[in-house]
Amino acid sequence: MDARFNLFENPVAGTFAKRFAGAALVIHQSSLPAATQELVSLRASQINGCGHCIDMHTKEAAAAGETAVRLSLVAAWRESTVFTEAEQAALALAEEGTRLADAHQGVSDETWARVREHYDDDQTAALVALVALINAANRLAVIVHQRGGSYEVGMFAAAVS
Repeated sequence: MDARFNLFENPVAGTFAKRFAGAALVIHQSSLPAATQELVSLRASQINGCGHCIDMHTKEAAAAGETAVRLSLVAAWRESTVFTEAEQAALALAEEGTRLADAHQGVSDETWARVREHYDDDQTAALVALVALINAANRLAVIVHQRGGSYEVGMFAAAVS
């Protein structure tokens, strides 16, 4: 299936994409660990079935030194021993923040407490913004059928510079 619409060739979508990328840059430059950012983005993208974003975040994480074992186990992080407690808290927030319609309470108090135990105010702000942003990115890509497989490491960085 081909993409329905090229978000990068339309002037309105292109302007939006630049602003969207600017928001992503704020998160990228925050003190939230880069590995956590990629793991959270990957997990939300898996839940949302976004091949384009799974492709991007898997390749960017691997290029940054993330191991194949950890990348392979993100989908089953609860049944894995390779993630820190802080990463587990972030992944729980990613799941609960992505599956809002599946739980009437949204993010549980337990998950929120675990996040606050491991992340300071700036990191928490970045983490919350990241969950919101990756869910929006997933929706954009899924709506227009932006497929995974063609992303090359550094493409996003080149787009925002």
